[in-house]
Amino acid sequence: MAKPLPQIDLDSFDLAILAILQKDNATPQRLIGEAVNLSAPAVQRRIKRLEETGVIQANVAIVDPTKVGQAITIFVEVEVVSETAALLDAAKREFSAAPEVQQCYYVTGEADFILVITVATMADYEALTRRLFFANNNVKKFRTFVAMDRVKVGLGVPLTTAVPA
Repeated sequence: MAKPLPQIDLDSFDLAILAILQKDNATPQRLIGEAVNLSAPAVQRRIKRLEETGVIQANVAIVDPTKVGQAITIFVEVEVVSETAALLDAAKREFSAAPEVQQCYYVTGEADFILVITVATMADYEALTRRLFFANNNVKKFRTFVAMDRVKVGLGVPLTTAVPA
C-alpha cells in the first residue's frame, strides 16, 4: 500500500501560485514571484512542497488530439453485472491501462463508470469496445456518446480562499 501523503494547509500565496501554474506551468518562478509578491526561491520551495504533498500531481503538456490524429472524443457509460470489490478493482485497472481512455470515473446512478476516450477512427473505437467491453464478462452494457465539438476541455480546479484543512 502506498504511503499516505502529508496534509498541507494552503494559504493565499499557494492558491495564487496554483492559479498561475494551472494556466501555464512553464511560467518562470521569477515571474510567479513577481505576480504573488514572493521571491523566486520562496516560490520554488512552495512548488516543491505542493508537489511533495500531492497537491500538484503532475506536470504535463496538454496535447490537442486533433493535431496528433486522435480527432474523435467519446464518452461511455458502463454498467457492470457485479459490484464486488474485486470485480470493480479489476475494471478500474483494465480501464486505466487502456491508453485510449483519457479519464475514468467510478460513479453513482444508473452507470457504474463514465469513460472519456480519444481515438483516431470509429474502427479504432470498435476494436476498443471488443477489448474492454465485449470481452469482459462483468460488463452488462455500455452506452456511447460521440462528441461533436470540444467546447471546453480542461482539468483546472477552481481555487478559492476557503480551503479545507
